[in-house]
Amino acid sequence: MTLKEKFEQIFIEDFSSDWEKECEVIADELAIGFAEWYLKISEKYDSYLKLQNDSKKLLEIYKKRKGL
Repeated sequence: MTLKEKFEQIFIEDFSSDWEKECEVIADELAIGFAEWYLKISEKYDSYLKLQNDSKKLLEIYKKRKGL
């Protein structure tokens, strides 16, 4: 499920008084997943990361690989 779909589900299907907390959970999951992915690939592809030292590009690669 993409990030857009996850947020749409909160706002359209599951709108509740806890929508802010639910959005925070999605953001936390993304941040933690990205950090874990980054650490994992940095061990294997250190030279690649030096070439691609742009956090926005790395985040887009992560989201694309995870289908987000």
